[in-house]
Amino acid sequence: MQKTFNKYVVTIITAAIFLILIINVMLSKHSLEIQQFNSFQAKIGQVIHTLDNNRRELELLKRNLDKDYLTRARAAAYVVDRQEDVSMDVSKMQYLAKLLDVDELHVIDENGIIVSASVSEYVGIDMADHEQTRAFLSLLESDNEDAYLIQDPQPNAAAGIIRQYVGVVRKGQKGIVQVGFQPKRQMEAQSRNTYDYMFSRFPTDVGEELFVVDSETGEVLGYSSDTEKGSVGQYYQLDALLECELGAYKIGTDGARRYVVSRRNEDVLICAALPAEDLMEKMMGNTVITLFYLLFIEAAIILLLNYLVKSKVIDGIHQINENLSSITDGNLDTTVSVGGNREFEELSRGINAMVTSIVSISNRISAIIEISGIPLAAFEYENGINHVFVTLGLGELLGISNKEVAEFCKNADEFDAYIQKVTAEAIEGETDVYQINEDKYVRIHMSESLQGKLGVITDVTADIMEKKRMRYENTHDPLTGLFKFQHFKQLAEEQIHGLEAGEVCAVVMLDLDYFKGINDTFGHDVGDRYLQSFAAVMSSMPREHFLTARRSGDEFCMMIYACQGRDEIEEYLTGFYEELAQNQIQLSATETRTISASAGFAWTADDNSVLSELLGHADEALYEVKRDRKGTFGEYAAGQAVSF
Repeated sequence: MQKTFNKYVVTIITAAIFLILIINVMLSKHSLEIQQFNSFQAKIGQVIHTLDNNRRELELLKRNLDKDYLTRARAAAYVVDRQEDVSMDVSKMQYLAKLLDVDELHVIDENGIIVSASVSEYVGIDMADHEQTRAFLSLLESDNEDAYLIQDPQPNAAAGIIRQYVGVVRKGQKGIVQVGFQPKRQMEAQSRNTYDYMFSRFPTDVGEELFVVDSETGEVLGYSSDTEKGSVGQYYQLDALLECELGAYKIGTDGARRYVVSRRNEDVLICAALPAEDLMEKMMGNTVITLFYLLFIEAAIILLLNYLVKSKVIDGIHQINENLSSITDGNLDTTVSVGGNREFEELSRGINAMVTSIVSISNRISAIIEISGIPLAAFEYENGINHVFVTLGLGELLGISNKEVAEFCKNADEFDAYIQKVTAEAIEGETDVYQINEDKYVRIHMSESLQGKLGVITDVTADIMEKKRMRYENTHDPLTGLFKFQHFKQLAEEQIHGLEAGEVCAVVMLDLDYFKGINDTFGHDVGDRYLQSFAAVMSSMPREHFLTARRSGDEFCMMIYACQGRDEIEEYLTGFYEELAQNQIQLSATETRTISASAGFAWTADDNSVLSELLGHADEALYEVKRDRKGTFGEYAAGQAVSF
């Protein structure tokens, strides 16, 4: 009882704990998702803020540098306009470039030709020859004496070197003064404003990923992890990312499930992702701690309840349990007697009355069955009780001795195992009918419930033997013992439709040669023996490959099946004829004869073949053999039999 109590208490409390855990997991999961969403939103916000700050700083730097570069360009133009000799001297141009702290200095005439430069190789370059230089020609067409052009950093036309050029119109004559700078500060500032640079220095938690995707093309513009940026597109598809503004779980083409949050910023999506398993690990950490405390509380409650139950209940009914154990072991004459408590005394009387009633019922049922004279027996046993209640006659029906019955009555598990063995396989064509031995068949009908099993056994030997006799007579020829033709066709159809890949089968039609003369000369009895001798040879063929039947009179048929090719069919037929040649039949006191038979066969490897067509083809082959070469067999081949 205490074990049962413990089982139910543990089950109930454990169920309550798991219910609490499930609720806790659901709440924790939702809470963690909210926390992760807020965390991702904050980090995405920081990314956007950093991008905005970097963009403003880059714009401010560009404005300041452009202003500075323009001032130097105008200073250079001022000097060139007032010192005519400088424009033709490379060394002086280099000196002036160094004095103005510019990397290059060019003078361009009214035709767009560089006539002087701090880099000698550039002298003589036509500005109209390249897109990069051609842009400055617009200054020659301007009437504004303060006109200028500030070009963004790009590879120059002459050497492909990254330069930023500033051009201003000359005051004294038509032409342009151009200065070039190596844009180190601007390029450094631009490199710091790239997504990859920013993400490389942006703090992320373990497993977290930050990336930027073009909202129109889906191209990945930046990525925070070590994964190659080009391969990120395999995991994150644009359509899926657009659905993650409120946070969502997405499964990438790599099969990994991630929690993804996206946020649109101008023409890009800034996204953050975390593998779902990492999020689950956080949740499981909280769940494990909660489970530990709940299990501790459960253990304390169980210990307290066990103490109360033992002290208030268990000790009082310990004696009743011992008596019940004895009854369970099969000692039904045990008397339960426990005093000192009115409830225990009433329980003892009830148990004794119940045992007496059970024994009385079993005896009355046995007496009723014996009086009826019906070969019937019954048994019953309950789960957890060793004793088996049986009626008289059970041993005789099951073919076991009274001693074995007595032993089974004391051990329900052994009896159950024996019944399971007996009922493992019912005889073919019957329900709940089992063969006990060679001459006995019984029907065992059992009813099983949660409490145990109840069974009734009846002797059905006479019915089964009669059914077998009738079944045999319906399917077998009474003279030869071979299958009747109708039953043969049924079995042959099954073999055809059961053909496996690579297997073939053949239908063989046989006809005894000269049988009418034997029947007329020696009489019907000899003719019957002749037929039986031929059938005996057919029956001697391997049953795993041959179906044999008598069609009518002296006509027979066979199916050769489970063969791996036509040659194997021919081998079996050759073996059959060799066996036939070794059998002599005594026709009279002075005459013996070897049975002669002609046969035609048609074979197939198609499990959709029609049996009637095969029989017809075999008949045609048989007709050709009987006409041209009796005593042999031939194969159907487009209406012409081939003899062997």
